[in-house]
Formats: sequence, structure tokens, C-alpha cells
Amino acid sequence: MRESEKWMQDDTLTGTLAFVDIASLENLNGLVIVGEKLLKKSVPIVDFDTAKAKLVHPETTNQEALIRVAGVLSRERAERNKKLDGKDARLADYFDVITGTSTGGLVTAMLTTPDENNRPLYAAKDITAFYLENCPKIFPQDSSIVANLAMNLKVLGKPKYDGKYLHSLLKEKLGDKHLRHTLTNVVIPTFDIKRLQPLKKNSNLDALLSDICIGTSAAPYYLPAHQFKSTNSTGETREFNLIDGGVAANNPALVAMSEVTKQIHKRNPDFVPFGANCKLYERFLVISLGTGTTSEEKYDAKEASEWGALGWLIGPDFAAPLLDIFTQASSDMVDFHLATVFQALESPDNYLRIQDDTLSGTLASVDIATSENLNDLIKVGEKLLKKPVSRVDFGTGKGKPVHPDITNQEALIRVAGVLSRERAERSKVLKPKSPSPNGKDAASN
Repeated sequence: MRESEKWMQDDTLTGTLAFVDIASLENLNGLVIVGEKLLKKSVPIVDFDTAKAKLVHPETTNQEALIRVAGVLSRERAERNKKLDGKDARLADYFDVITGTSTGGLVTAMLTTPDENNRPLYAAKDITAFYLENCPKIFPQDSSIVANLAMNLKVLGKPKYDGKYLHSLLKEKLGDKHLRHTLTNVVIPTFDIKRLQPLKKNSNLDALLSDICIGTSAAPYYLPAHQFKSTNSTGETREFNLIDGGVAANNPALVAMSEVTKQIHKRNPDFVPFGANCKLYERFLVISLGTGTTSEEKYDAKEASEWGALGWLIGPDFAAPLLDIFTQASSDMVDFHLATVFQALESPDNYLRIQDDTLSGTLASVDIATSENLNDLIKVGEKLLKKPVSRVDFGTGKGKPVHPDITNQEALIRVAGVLSRERAERSKVLKPKSPSPNGKDAASN
């Protein structure tokens, strides 16, 4: 039997269970039990010498084989959807909101900023090449011991990197595009250190995307804060003093959902397909992609009890423990909250969180941008696709499979099919939207 052929048959029926027409309730329930047991049996083929089933994959159950077949069908459907939607289809065509903080904010901008043809600057497949080319220049590395020592001493008084290349790159790529120009709604959190508050949506504020991206990626310790001024349509000018949005929303999925909920209740025409009904969250479909967490135990109370201000800010190994703890804690809490909400509303499959928690050594660093390390991170991502769908377990702090038989890749393929069908349905009833003079209504910077 070829791998592409699956045969499922029970050959143990006896008595009334083997009859075609005994349809008593007892007999039918007996057949249901037979079917449930059959799913847990190994994949067989017929042995023509004995006319009985013979195991061909003892380690694979019929249920697992069916899930694998479902994955094949999903991939086939995705390929057909791709042909139907066209090779020029982009993520901005499918998502009502795309959100990201810090490096996620840069990705958000790349996926939603229009080029000269009013299509996204980057396809998702091009993001990796962008980072491979530019990360070594954003975070220049020097392998010498003296240079590393000098770099560590530098952070006592200044940011580790000057950010000049990053600033120049973003201004070049994003040009004069403002928030209102994005091809779909975006949420890019930043934090204003002068006002000591995260910046929230205001239709009168429409900053350059380059300034927003410089602000959301200005991670304390690593890159300098960003100050700029923006003038609104009435001529009012406001000054911004921004740092990385991760200090307030390292995982911005919940912020994005809050903004969408608010716009739905305001009857924003961009969100007409959702409608205004009491089962609002059933219409949400959230894909949350993390940048990875460490598998190593980081700090203990005995060690931290000896730290003063410098210890918390810099750490014994120049690892910025306070920033590390804040960002990790806020990210995990959002994951836990969203998973709980979707579970309570009986739509757990509408929330997909993909996060690697096995990073160690240089792979777990924020800024080691050597070619070797970046390529190793690509391999981590490729392996992550083959791992089962998981959620963070707050008892252990590690990922715990919630669908052991479904890989992240298969889950993404399923979501792609849902998005394609949703887009097709909307295209039948919705007219093209005209650009809003005040920017995207779900924008939050």
C-alpha cells in the first residue's frame, strides 16, 4: 500500500454488530464504540493469506493518519487558494489589523506600507532576507575581547548602539508615508517617556511611519530614545519622546483586539463584516507570533537580593535583567489571558500562538547579529513549524502542547484557508473602501 493510500476497516465484528439491519439503540451504540476503538488502532493493510488486517505502521494510529491526511488536504486547498487569490496576494489583503511591537513593529510596517503600485513594500517571504542583510549593520559585532569589554563599559553611560543605520534605513524604506497610508489597519505600540504613558489612538495624530518604527524599536539599553515632532491637519504640532513599545505591550495582540472591539462598537465601516452582536469574540481570528524565549533559568532570589540599581539595570553579565523580566512577563500574561478568553468562549481554535521556548546561549540574545546566529535562528523557526501547537504552562513557564497531533505548520495552513474563504465572501458584499483622511481607524501608536 502506498503512503498516499489509507485504508480503515474493522475486522472484529461479531454477533449482531456484524448485521446490516439490526438498528436497535443498543446495537447502534455498540457500533459507535467499535468506531472509537478503531481510531486508536494502528494503520493496517489486508493480508490476503489470512484475510485479516496486518499492521503496516504500528506506531501510527488511524486517528493520527486521518489528521495527517487532513493536513495534506489543507495544503492542497491552500495551493488552490493561492492560485485563486493570485501570486500577488499579500497578508495585508487578509487581515483587518496587523500589529507588532519593537521588531514586530518594523515587520508590521513592511507588510502594510504601500509601494509605488499601492501594494505592500514586502511580502512575508522577503522579511527574512531583510533581516539577514540589515541586522549585522544595525547591531555591529566585534569578536575581540577588548572590543566586547569596551562595548560593555559603554552601556554604563550610553545606549549600546547608536541606531544611526537603523534610522537611516527606515527613513529610506518608508519615505514620506504616514500612518494613514497603510494598506490595512495597524497597531504599533510605543511609549512616551515625557508623558509616561503609552500613546493611544488619536485621529488628529498622523506621524511618519519611519518615526513610529524608530520609536517602537528604541529598546532601552540597546538603542537611543527617539524625539520628533508631528503636525496634524489643523496645523497643531506635538512633540514625541518615544521608546520601545515593549515596556507597555511586548505582546500587542490584546491591545489590537481592544482597539478593534472599540471600533466595532463605534460602527466603524471598516469592520462592518463583524456586525454588532453579543458574540463578538467568536468573530475574532488571532495569529500571534513570538520572537522566542530562553530555555535557561535566568535569575534567582539569592542572587537578585544583592542587586542595587545598577544590578537590576545592567546585571552581572550585562544582560539588562529588569527589561528582560518586564518584557517576558507582559508577553506571557497576554498569551495566558487570550488563551483563557477564547477557551471560555468555546472558540479556542480562533487563537493561535506560535512561540519557541528552547532558545539558549547566543540564540536567546537580543542583538548578536552574526551571520551564523541569524541562520541558526532561521533553523529554529523551521523546526518550530513542525512542533505541535502549544500554550505557555504557568506551572512550568514552558510551552505545553494543546494539540499534540497538529503542528504549527498545519494550523497555519488551516488558518490560511479560513482567511481565503473570508476574503472571498467579503469581496461579494463589500465595495472597495476609500482611504480615510484621518488614517486607519484601528491605529494605535
